[in-house]
Amino acid sequence: MRDVNRRKFLEAAAAIGASLAWSGAAASRSRTAWRERRELFPEGVASGDPTADSVLLWTRCPGDAAVPLRAEIAEDPDFVRVVATAPAMATAASDWTTRVLVAGLKPAREYWYRFTRADGAGSRIGRTLTAPANDDPRAVHFAFVSCQNVNYGAQNAWRRMIFEDERAAPADRLGFVLHLGDFIYELVWYPEDRPKGMYDRRITEILRFVRGEKVSDFHVPLDVDDYRAVYRAYLRDPDIQDARARWPFVTMWDNHEFSWMGWQSFAKLGGKTFPAQSRKVAANQAWFEYQTARVPKPGADATIFDAPQVENAAITAFDDHGLGQEPNNLTAIDSLRAYRAIRWGRHVELIVTDEHSFRSEEPSGRDEAKPFSSDAFPELVPQEAMEIWDAGKAWPGGAPATIRHDGADLPNFQREAPPQTVLGARQKTWFLDRLKRSRATWKIWGSTLGTLDWRADPQNLPLGLTRPWPGAGYAIFGGGGDHGTAWVERGDIYDFVAKNRITGFATVAGDRHSFWAGFSAKALPPARFEPVGVAFVTGSISAPGLVESFEYGFPKQHPLRPLFLVDRPGSERPEPSVNLLLRHGVRTCLDYAAHGDLDRAKAVSNPDNAPHLRFLDLGGHGYAVVRADGKAIETTFVCIPRPITRSATPDGGPVRYRVIHRAPLWRPGEPPRLEQRLVEGDAGLSL
Repeated sequence: MRDVNRRKFLEAAAAIGASLAWSGAAASRSRTAWRERRELFPEGVASGDPTADSVLLWTRCPGDAAVPLRAEIAEDPDFVRVVATAPAMATAASDWTTRVLVAGLKPAREYWYRFTRADGAGSRIGRTLTAPANDDPRAVHFAFVSCQNVNYGAQNAWRRMIFEDERAAPADRLGFVLHLGDFIYELVWYPEDRPKGMYDRRITEILRFVRGEKVSDFHVPLDVDDYRAVYRAYLRDPDIQDARARWPFVTMWDNHEFSWMGWQSFAKLGGKTFPAQSRKVAANQAWFEYQTARVPKPGADATIFDAPQVENAAITAFDDHGLGQEPNNLTAIDSLRAYRAIRWGRHVELIVTDEHSFRSEEPSGRDEAKPFSSDAFPELVPQEAMEIWDAGKAWPGGAPATIRHDGADLPNFQREAPPQTVLGARQKTWFLDRLKRSRATWKIWGSTLGTLDWRADPQNLPLGLTRPWPGAGYAIFGGGGDHGTAWVERGDIYDFVAKNRITGFATVAGDRHSFWAGFSAKALPPARFEPVGVAFVTGSISAPGLVESFEYGFPKQHPLRPLFLVDRPGSERPEPSVNLLLRHGVRTCLDYAAHGDLDRAKAVSNPDNAPHLRFLDLGGHGYAVVRADGKAIETTFVCIPRPITRSATPDGGPVRYRVIHRAPLWRPGEPPRLEQRLVEGDAGLSL
């Protein structure tokens, strides 16, 4: 049987471009004359995608020619009990990165690993863990994060996470970190591009592209070497590097790993949308080379990512799901398929999805949608227009030719389009099948994009404050772009959960640069509100959020400023009343701005605006920790102060607040419940 398993892992290692280390013999003392030389391994070490008997290891060791390495994995940090070794090779073809799949390990174990050159110069030592066996009943702990920007932010959240994990009881330590994307930001500013910085953040020079392209005042990568340079810059941040050396990561890209507003292999820069198949392949290759994801690479060569050759050809024909049928587009997006599932003991199956490679064009970002927005109502778009655009030709009763707005009938540019999809048809089918077949207590959707609605009720604004709201009712806040406005597809998913009586359905997400907690429901009042699960979004590690943007850009004299920010005499910063807007509505915001009594202001809350929300902080930075067992799932938001400069203390600096959201496991057919507890700090207007 061990020979069969070894052959299976040899095939698996070849498919993902890794060598194989097999733990088949008794543990023994290392025979390697290792001495640490971190400067020769400047991006550190990493591990990822653990299973109960294997884990993927990574490092980068640049040289003038191919660099032979030896990987070791041990049961102790002194490498007295080494359980597996394997040769590895760092070559220029993979930008000197190398991967080793270690198999034959024991479940739910802590291991240490390192890489050593032939001359004894070695990497730093990394720590990793294997998953528990599928029937293991112990509680599961993991963190989920997103959106780190080293160009104008500090990664203090990582330092805080490490500090707390090192001091936690062994049973309470994290098993892995789920990184939900924007690991890098491909938009790079050079200091001279913004001499005054970004808000009150200083621009730090992290690289100069060899090729690159300047758009407006920033620079973007053009080829694989440019994308590789961004990863190297990020991995030289000491806090990111320390985190990757402490835990196994499960990673998925969001948009910035390819292109800011990109979708499929389209890029959208400088107001133009254009085919960028070569950039998509380059972005996929760099992501594969620098992330520890157990995903198949293209090409027959077992040692490298054999990038397919593509042309940046026009994409004009689309199928019934909005997928561009141009061959280079299909080749580019299929060059790396990263959606996958991770099982962690009895209680968690993590289903991670790719929400940019297969999605259709997001309708509210099109030029034809601009007449539905105005400076008079910042960030607000009529909900009825967004719903019609999302449904396209599947709108019940037939798509209207026009949409009534502000006294005019405007063309419905989505009339002949298919319903919007974020997942794409093939991935959606896979996702639903995984949900249905999962036997874990908690089926956790690792969504790079948020799923909770953001909306406001400008129809309830008092007369005379500004001109009348031009929409028919509610407004969607901030436009679209994620599952918060992909109602048709999201409704299909939630109907599937309800029809199949799936319990323990939870979503963890990133991208929004803010903390959210609430319920997964296909619709809000006046439609029927029927939650089928719980959903959470984590704040960004360091990238700026909407509150920071409003503080520096929202007009002081705008009549609707109290819906976004409340200015108090003597306060260092305005209060983010936008958190009240999305939870309670316009009346609560205006009432709170008038007198500052939060309880009194909540008394005029609109209960139909956001019954799905229990917590919202559009200015939160930090991370979230999940604890899941047979009785409940708990998600703790650990929010830190705005990370403008790197903390000088080992703990990463203070905690702004810590809030626990607990959902007891519900029975099929029952609605979920969500309980909350503030255990540290002040959550302000978020609870």
